[in-house]
Amino acid sequence: MQFVKMHGIGNDYVYVDCIRQKPPGDPRALAVKVSDRRFGIGGDGLVMICPPELPAHAGRMRMFNIDGSESEMCGNAIRCVAKYLHDEGISRANPMVIETGRGPLTLELRIGADGKMATARVNMQPPILKSAEIPTTLAGDPPKEAAISVGGREVKVTCVSMGNPHAVVFTDADPDDEHVLVLGPQIEKHPAFPRKTNVEFVRAVSRTEGNFRVWERGSGETWACGTGACGATVAGILTGRFDRKVLMHLRGGDLEIEWSEKDGCVYMTGPATEVFRGEIDA
Repeated sequence: MQFVKMHGIGNDYVYVDCIRQKPPGDPRALAVKVSDRRFGIGGDGLVMICPPELPAHAGRMRMFNIDGSESEMCGNAIRCVAKYLHDEGISRANPMVIETGRGPLTLELRIGADGKMATARVNMQPPILKSAEIPTTLAGDPPKEAAISVGGREVKVTCVSMGNPHAVVFTDADPDDEHVLVLGPQIEKHPAFPRKTNVEFVRAVSRTEGNFRVWERGSGETWACGTGACGATVAGILTGRFDRKVLMHLRGGDLEIEWSEKDGCVYMTGPATEVFRGEIDA
């Protein structure tokens, strides 16, 4: 099986072209195998680039975490999928529509001097703010700074969904290992989140800037989370911390996030980078 290793500001996945080669029989088991950083290729999971269900669309993305669970959406991965589809000549549409677990999403591609995609602006659609649809059992649509008990302490979370669930914790100082590695897994599996949740820890540096770390559902800490940066921006706006446009600083780099007043959609802009190619016995 041929693969491509790509990353969006450090959020790295193993990408498999299932348009021009046979898809793996068990993608969940394969995700566990290839994600291992010592005995596999190494990455935050597996992404399958599949034929679209509608001919007008460029392709379809399926994304699997390190533990083999399938996720609805990944903001960094969709930019990499767009880069592969464009750079391989499978689709030169711009704007480009890619099908995801959340539905079809539209990307505006910026092409570099070498003719390859450098960055993309993704319309991530409006945030989901109803508790039952996030989903969470916490009160409020959405729950804003709702108190939950984890590890014998009270933590306040603001919950939103970008097609996948997010619980955002705002911190007074920059997020550290105590936040991410200790509280992160406990919040992920808290009973208030029936499908578990991604957990973001964010310090609002200013009205237009945030420092961010993330514990991803099914993967642990990653260097970036595009949907998480969008969710954190929405949470910061809802709680009065951020303006509508925010530069979010993640461990692997920066993402520009805008929650548009005009159409209610969240827009994410960032790069996509190819690392290497190879083949593996699937």
